[in-house]
Amino acid sequence: MAIPVIDFSKLEGKERAETLAQIDNGCQQWGFFQLVNHGIPVELLERVKKVCTECYRHRADAFKASRPVQLLDQLVREEKEVAGDVNNNKKKLDDVDWEDVFLLQDDNQETMREYRTEVKKLAEKLMETMEENLGLEKGTFKNQFTGNGEHEPFFGTKVSHYPPCPRLDLVELGLRPHTDAGGVILLFQDDRVGGLQILKDGEWVDVQPLANAIVINTGDQIEVVSNGRYKSVWHRVLATGNGNRRSVASFYNPSVKAVICPASASAVDETSGAYPEFLFGDYMDVYVKQKYMPKEPRFEAVKAIN
Repeated sequence: MAIPVIDFSKLEGKERAETLAQIDNGCQQWGFFQLVNHGIPVELLERVKKVCTECYRHRADAFKASRPVQLLDQLVREEKEVAGDVNNNKKKLDDVDWEDVFLLQDDNQETMREYRTEVKKLAEKLMETMEENLGLEKGTFKNQFTGNGEHEPFFGTKVSHYPPCPRLDLVELGLRPHTDAGGVILLFQDDRVGGLQILKDGEWVDVQPLANAIVINTGDQIEVVSNGRYKSVWHRVLATGNGNRRSVASFYNPSVKAVICPASASAVDETSGAYPEFLFGDYMDVYVKQKYMPKEPRFEAVKAIN
């Protein structure tokens, strides 16, 4: 089983209807899909790789002193102390992520500024295709995310590296299972080292590395605005013993001042469930405390605020 791979360039040609249907399927049945021929120059993607590699080179020593490494060292010491105890159950490091993270904004670096400009355009074009598939008025997502233009949407880029882990028997995950809080997430992932998985029909499915592709996933706010037709999906990253996995994730999210609620349209399934109307900032306050928990209680919690 492999997540859909969609040629985004065909949206402009004779195969537009078929491509729209593929995107609708990717959003509705998977919550994840990969775009190829998406319009972001390969030369720019290569520069992004180099920038991220260079940034990590300067951060590698700091990761050795990070909390995940310290906790693993502590577990290893404890393991040695109880060696030979047949009644000892081996503990695992399951409440932290084996991940090095830093954020990049437009003033960080010229290459990343160019990249973020291109990715933001791709996100907005993709949301327009979602609106078309859902039968929503053009601009519905952007209008909700900006309070009809009164606020700027949040657009952030997170660079993650998942260094090799020396004890995979103690550390299984680079990133714990979760759904994403925001709108549309656009991921430029490593094309050699895998590890990203999504939960599909009760099984964890690999998001296969694919050179120069952009992985798309829909967040909790897309689920709300589409009234449940497009679901946010659980995903995780496995720790690996070989290779340093690179991940550049850009998030097109609502402003914290934006009011989010289901859009009304005949194409949106009104029977999918009642999602509340809420301030996105309130939702984020709940999310940061419950990120690795089921999303349904988050909707209930934010409903209680209003």
